[in-house]
Amino acid sequence: MASPVFSLSPCAARPLLRSARAPRLSLIGAALMGAGFMSGAWAQASADQPASSPASSTAVSRAAEPGTALPQVTVRGSNAQASLSVGGFGETPLAKLPLQANVITSDQLADRGLTSLAGLTSVDASVSDSYNSTGYVSYLKIRGYDLDNRFNYRRDGLPINAETALNLSNKSSVEVLKGTSGIQAGTSAPGGLVNLVVKRPTADLTTVKLGVSERGTTEAALDWSRRFSDAYGHNNAFGLRVNLQASHLAPELRDAKGNEWLMAVAGDWRLTPDTLVEAEVELNRHSQPSQPGFSLLGTTLPDAHSIDPRTNLNNQPWSQPVVFEGRTASLRVQHQVTADWKLQAHGAVQRLVTDDRLAYPFGCTAADGTYWASSYCPDGTFDQYDFRSDNEHRNSAALDLSAQGQLTLGGMRHEVSTGVLFSRFYSRLQGQAYNYAGTGDITGSLPTTADPTLGGANTNRDEHSTELYLRDAVQFNAQWQGWVGLRHTRLSRGSYQVNVAAGEEARTQYRQSVTTPWLGVSYAIDPQLMAYASWGEGIESDVTPNRTDYVNQGQALPALRSRQWELGLKAGNRTVDWSVNYFEIRKPTSRDVTDDATGNLVRRPDGTQDHRGVEAQADFKWTGGGLQASVMRLHARRHGSSDNSLNGLKPVNVPESSAKLLGRQAVWLPGLELQAGLVFEGRRMVLPDNSLSIPSWTRLDLGARYEQMVGRQTLVWRAGVDNVTDRRAWRESPYQYQHVYLYPLAGRTWRASVEWIL
Repeated sequence: MASPVFSLSPCAARPLLRSARAPRLSLIGAALMGAGFMSGAWAQASADQPASSPASSTAVSRAAEPGTALPQVTVRGSNAQASLSVGGFGETPLAKLPLQANVITSDQLADRGLTSLAGLTSVDASVSDSYNSTGYVSYLKIRGYDLDNRFNYRRDGLPINAETALNLSNKSSVEVLKGTSGIQAGTSAPGGLVNLVVKRPTADLTTVKLGVSERGTTEAALDWSRRFSDAYGHNNAFGLRVNLQASHLAPELRDAKGNEWLMAVAGDWRLTPDTLVEAEVELNRHSQPSQPGFSLLGTTLPDAHSIDPRTNLNNQPWSQPVVFEGRTASLRVQHQVTADWKLQAHGAVQRLVTDDRLAYPFGCTAADGTYWASSYCPDGTFDQYDFRSDNEHRNSAALDLSAQGQLTLGGMRHEVSTGVLFSRFYSRLQGQAYNYAGTGDITGSLPTTADPTLGGANTNRDEHSTELYLRDAVQFNAQWQGWVGLRHTRLSRGSYQVNVAAGEEARTQYRQSVTTPWLGVSYAIDPQLMAYASWGEGIESDVTPNRTDYVNQGQALPALRSRQWELGLKAGNRTVDWSVNYFEIRKPTSRDVTDDATGNLVRRPDGTQDHRGVEAQADFKWTGGGLQASVMRLHARRHGSSDNSLNGLKPVNVPESSAKLLGRQAVWLPGLELQAGLVFEGRRMVLPDNSLSIPSWTRLDLGARYEQMVGRQTLVWRAGVDNVTDRRAWRESPYQYQHVYLYPLAGRTWRASVEWIL
C-alpha cells in the first residue's frame, strides 16, 4: 500500500534505531578471538548443514571421538535438492517444485564477499538494483518489478519490515522466490519474495572470522554452536547457537565511514520426542553516512568515465550518519501429532528505530532563474537540502498457526498445509526537516549551511491483516503431480499526519478482503527431467493521498490484482542441474489524471505494466570445479493507459537483459580454488518517455579460496578483487519524485578474510 498521506521526505523510506554507542571493534575482536581459543581445546567442527546434505557447499572437519580426527570432507552440491521454506510446500526439493527460486547459502555469500541484500544482484540474473546506495536500505527488483520493503520480505517464513539494514551474519541462507507471491503473501509486489533463514543450533561448532577490505574496513565474527544432554540423559536435547559480529566500515566511497554490530542467540529444546521448541533473539545496529545519487546535467547524461565513483555528495561538515537499530525475536513450537501430521505455532516480533539524515541534492535553480526539477544544472551545481527524520519507530508482529500432513483421497496422495497468519505493523514518526541548505556541486567541493528545523509533516501508519491459507500437493500417479494454493486476506489500514496543526491530521482508514489462488502441474518426463506449468495471482493495495488537490482524497482504490503464468523445464544429474522457463506477469497500475469537471487530480487505475521474459539457470559440476550461470531476457512494456502516449513505453531503471556467472576450479595446490565471476546488465531507461537510457555494462570479479588443515582444525582463507578492470559505468538509474538519480558502478575493490573452524 502506498502511504495515503505524503510526507515531505524526498527519499525512499528509511528506518533507524537509537541505542547506546556500538562496542569498539577492537574489544569485540579480542573477545571473539578469546572465545575461539577457549573453545578450541574441545570443539568439534561442523558446517551449518550436515556433510550429507546435498545443498551443503562448505568444508566440514569432524572428530568422531576426542583425539580422533577424520579426513576433511569438502562437499560441493547444487541448491536444486535444497528445500525452500518460503515456497510453502514443506520439504519438497526445489528441483521438484513448479516455480523458480534460488537458495544462496552463507558460504556462497562469504565466497563473493557479500554482506547485504544488495549483493544478490551479482548472484542471480533475475535480481537487479532498485535504489541501492552505500550506507542505506537495500532495494531490489525481481523480474523487473520493485519489491516492496514492507511486504515482500520474510524471516524464517514470517513477514518482516525490510526498511532497515538487514544483517546477514546469523543467516544460514537467503531464499529468492521469483514470480507472483500471492501464495505466500496477502499483499505484495508481484516480482517475488526474499526470505532470510536464521542459523539454528547444529552439532558442535566454533568458527572465528576476521576480514579486511576496501580502504580499511575490518570485521570480526564468532559463530558458536553446542548441543547438550538433559537431566534424564537424552542426548542433544538442548541446542544453543551464538553469533557475534562487529565491523568498522571504511568503504571506497569517501566520507562514508561507520560501524555495525550484531548479537544473536538461537536455542532449541526437544521437549519430548514429538515436540520441538525453538527460540531466537537478534540485536543489531548499523551507523554510516549514506550516498545520494548523481543526476543528469540539465538534459545531458554525464559520461560515467568523468565521474569519480568514490565521490560522496553527502560530505558536508554537518552531515550525520543514518542509524539503523533492530531487535527481533521469534518462538516456534512444532508437535508431531502422528507419523503423518504436524502442528506448528510460530510467532515473531520486530522493533526498528531509525535516525534518517542526509545532505540531500535535489533539482537545481540556475543563475538565470531556470529550475531543473528532474536533474542538476548543466554546470554540475544542485540545490542541497538538510533532511532529518530522527527516532522513527516501525514495529511488526506476526503469528502463524498451521498444520501440515499427508492423507490419501480417491487413491491419490495429498500433502496438505493449512493455517492462519495474523500480522500487525505500525509506524510512529515525528516531525522531519527538509530545508534548503545552499548550492552544492558534483565535485563535492561547495560548502552549504545546515538547517535542522523540524518543520515538515510526517505520516504514522497502522495495519492489521488476517490471512487464511490452504496448500495441497496432489500426486496423481508416478509422473503427474498437481499443486493448489489459496489465500484469503482481510486487511485494515489507516494513517494520519503528525507535526501538523490540530484538526489537520488528514486521517485515512479502509478495509479490504481479497483472495489469491495459485495452481501448478508438473510432469516427470524421466527421473531427472520435469516439465511444469503454473498460474497465480497477487494483490497490491493503494489509496489516494489525503491531499485537497485530489478529488478522491484518502479513498482506497480497488485492489490491484496481478496475474502470472509460467512454463518451465527442470533437470538434474551428477554433472549439471539446469532449468529454463518462460513467464508473463501483468500488473495493474494507478495514475494521477486531471479531472475535467474540477481541474483537480484524480488517482485511478490506468492500464498495466506487463513483463514477459525467459530465464535460464545452470549449475555445471566437474571434478575439482564447476560453473553457476543464470541469464534473463525481459520484455517490459506499459499497456492500456488512457493516455496513448504512455502505451508501449519501457519502465525506467529496468535492465532488458542480464547474465551472472561464477566459475570455480581447484588447481595445483591441494585445498586451493580459484574463482571468477562475471556480471552483465543491459541498458536501462532513464526517463519515463524513454528518450534517454544508460548503456549496458560488464564487470569481472576474481577470487580465491584456500582450505588449510591444521591438526583437527580448518582455516579457510578467502581473497578477492571485484571489478578487476576498474570499469566505469552507470550501474542503475532510479527515477523517484520526478527526479533522475544515477549511481555509478563501484570501482576496483579488494577483500580478504580468514575463517578458523575449531
